[in-house]
Amino acid sequence: MSIYESRTVSELLAGNSYPGRGIIVGMTPDGKNAVAAYFIMGRSTNSRNRIFVKKENAVFTEPFDPSKVVDPSLIIYAALRWQEGRLIVTNGDQTDTIAEWAKKGGSMEEALRTRCFEPDAPNYTPRISAVLHFEDGFCYEMSILKSVDEEGSECARYLFTYPGKAGLGHFIHTYVGDGNPLPSFQGEPERVAMEDDFGAWCDTLWNALDGDNKISLYVVSVNVKTGQSKDRLYNKNV
Repeated sequence: MSIYESRTVSELLAGNSYPGRGIIVGMTPDGKNAVAAYFIMGRSTNSRNRIFVKKENAVFTEPFDPSKVVDPSLIIYAALRWQEGRLIVTNGDQTDTIAEWAKKGGSMEEALRTRCFEPDAPNYTPRISAVLHFEDGFCYEMSILKSVDEEGSECARYLFTYPGKAGLGHFIHTYVGDGNPLPSFQGEPERVAMEDDFGAWCDTLWNALDGDNKISLYVVSVNVKTGQSKDRLYNKNV
């Protein structure tokens, strides 16, 4: 297998019942559109009690049934935010951290140096993030913050930067798969073969996620020349 081989989302998710939360960023094969996808999954009643909701220039996680919320601290947040030529996508409230630093001219790396993995021992769920840049041609950054050991004693921070490359995307998710404790994602973001048919690709991704554990998916496609966008939102609970 070549290190440059890209696999479809179906191949990457096959047999994995619990990749957790995931971000995919890439460019369509025709080179016209940047694509970003974010999905959430859940095992507990609290985690499964969520939907995605669009509000102006952001997408939020919100309770499906507010009366059943146990602890909103790690499950309710702005997952995506548009901000001055960039799109921020994360699996937690570090979306707002990155946005605040960007307002002051700070970088994603600088912003995430102030954050750590989630305080949910024994899993110590990684914080995964991505920023898509559109001002001087399309490029993107991806990051994961994770514990260096099973005790959660220190935080390791990884940053990956990519040019927009026609047909190529990258996929990062919180867990390798199911387990107790849940095993954190390892290595570089996985290479994804992107597609030109936006609707078909969105459906393929949603259908590839485990039927019992998937909760919500949001995908947006942005024309890198015109800035025009289209999106798809999936909520299992609606």
